[in-house]
This record gives sequence, C-alpha cells and structure tokens, in this order.
Amino acid sequence: MSACVTRIAVVGLGLVGASFAAAYRAQCPESEVLGVDISPETNASALERGWVTAAAEPGDASFEEFVKGGCEIVVIATPIAAVDEYFERLSAWDYRGVVTDTASTKAHILAAACELLPHPHNFVPGHPMAGSEVNGIEGARADLFKGAHWILCPDENTAAEHFQLLHEVITSIGARVISLPREDHDEAVAVVSHVPHIIASSLVELASRHADDQQALFRLAAGGFKDSTRIAAGSPKLWCGIAFDNAAALSRGLAEIRDIVGQFAQALEAGDREAMTALLSHAAEARRALPAAWVPSTEKLLEVRIPMEDRKGVVAEATTIASQAGCNIQSIEIDHITEDSAVLSLVLTDEGDVGQLSAQLIKAGFSVSFSPLSPKEHTHVE
Repeated sequence: MSACVTRIAVVGLGLVGASFAAAYRAQCPESEVLGVDISPETNASALERGWVTAAAEPGDASFEEFVKGGCEIVVIATPIAAVDEYFERLSAWDYRGVVTDTASTKAHILAAACELLPHPHNFVPGHPMAGSEVNGIEGARADLFKGAHWILCPDENTAAEHFQLLHEVITSIGARVISLPREDHDEAVAVVSHVPHIIASSLVELASRHADDQQALFRLAAGGFKDSTRIAAGSPKLWCGIAFDNAAALSRGLAEIRDIVGQFAQALEAGDREAMTALLSHAAEARRALPAAWVPSTEKLLEVRIPMEDRKGVVAEATTIASQAGCNIQSIEIDHITEDSAVLSLVLTDEGDVGQLSAQLIKAGFSVSFSPLSPKEHTHVE
C-alpha cells in the first residue's frame, strides 16, 4: 500500500473481524482500529493482543464518536442477523465513509443496505473466502487471509475510488481480490463453499455410522479423510444460519452434486469402467489445473491501462471481466485525466488468460494497452 487508511472500525471481533483487525494492525501499526463487539471479554482480548487501538460495545458513545471523527471505512463482520442494527446506527449518524461487510451470503444484506443506509452507494459488499474450524477470537490470526480470495461486489453505483480503497486495504493484508456481480455471489459461493461444507459433514456422518464402539474406523481415517472433512468441525449454529440464508442456491447445488454422485454409482452398477475412468479423469484434470499456491512470477507482472469515461459501473465492469478471465489484480490505480475521463491501471500477476481478458475488454467497448512491469516499478510488490 502506498498509504495506510488512518481510521477503520471493525464491527464484530469473531474469527474474521478479529483476524482482519490483527492483519491490518500488523501492516499499518500507526493506524487507529476500533473494535466493536457485544462481549467485553472479546474486546479486552483484542486490546490485550494489540489487534485494536480501542474497543467499544455497540451502545458506547465512543463508537459513535469514532465513526463521526473521520473514520474512513466501517467493516461489518457480524452474523447477518445483527447487520440491520449497525446499518441503522450508521444511518442515524449520517455516516458518509465506505461500508463493507464479510458475510457469506448477500441477499439480505443488499436489501438492508438499500433500505437502511443513508448513502447505500457507499456500501461495497465483501466476502473473504477464509476460515477455521476454531470459531471466535480464539481462532483468529493475523495471517488468516494470506493468499485467500476476498470477493468484492461493486455495481454501477460504486465509486471507483471506493473500490480502489478497499482493494488496497485488502491486498495489503495478503488477500487476493475477486470481483463478482452482486447477483452472482450467492450462487457462486454455494458451489465452492456451502455445498462442500455439507458434503464434508456427510462424509463424517457416513464414517460415524460405520465406526464401532472403539472408533477403530476413525483411527484409520488419516490423511485425505481428515483433510477433506476438516471444515465439518465448524460451528453448527453458524453453518445452519448460512445454509438457510442461502437456501435456494444451496438446494440447487446439493441437487446437482446428488446427480454427479449418481453418475459414479451408475457406472459401478453397470460395470462401466470406461465411464468411471472418464469421470475420475475429468475431475483429476480440473483439480490439477488449480494453482497449488499463489506465488506470483514478479518478472511477468503486466500493466493493463484502460482509458475510460466517468460513467456508472465502469470499474465494476472492468474488474469483473478480469476476474472472469482468471486474472489476479495485484493493484489498481485510477489516473484522472479530466473531470469526465480517467485511465484505469490494473497490475496483473502471471495468472489467468490475458488473451481472453483483452478480447472481452475490447468486446465491452474498452481500448486497452498492455506493457510488462518490473517489480522495481511497482511499489505494491516486495
């Protein structure tokens, strides 16, 4: 980051909120980070660990004073059921800074933002794709988001500067920003997060049903079984809430996975080795195509410069195209040329399909230029 945000409020010091506060304090130790939580013990723990510079309970006057006193970003990291209360507080205080969240589903929170926030265009939905089987502040750690994807959902009303600000904050703590249209979020996370959690729980239930009194079967369940079912140890209450918050998309995903498992069963019943091999091969190839780790090849950094008009949704459109092409945006800058025009500069790592990115940007009406960028030219790369 070229400069740190000086004042951030993190509402909800559970696993995600406390980890974010810890990570940002480690990156920007001079910044003021207010932690807000209903638990005095949690607030005291965050202060003791140095993850926040001040702490407050929701009704404390210090919360309002901090928000009104130049707070640049408010991060809502509470369960969805508590979001409305904090949106109402921000509305009562006429908060004009950037608001984001960390909720794993967006349907309710988007409706609440439109209804309750005084300036809903300042709300940029967010969702870090990271977690732990240990819940609450006890499971929090400063490196939780290293290499993790963090979804942002700008729309046509999102100011370019708001997206840029959040991108800088999020990437500064080691996360990788992915831009998704708001209407696609819940369906996407159902496939890659919510359905896998139900499947992991189902695998544990299957093993449990076949274990004897001495749990001998579980003693054999080392390696792959333990790795693939680790997430099943997460909070049942939390995941029950997530499941019903995203019930429609989750139901569709479970129906689809049931059909896929059925294909494996049909191949076995028919003695069809060719079909079984084809199913396993397709999955194996898709899995091997996933990067093992995010280690950007710094000598291959690429700058994409996109002249653009100052119109609604232009940044959301360009960043979404980059995400759809599999490109990771290492940093984003906006150079204003005139009052109505600017150049959007995206620095990409060596991931994704640059050819597809170029074609899709041109198809969308953008003119683009690409140029290699060495690490020394780019302050965001160490």
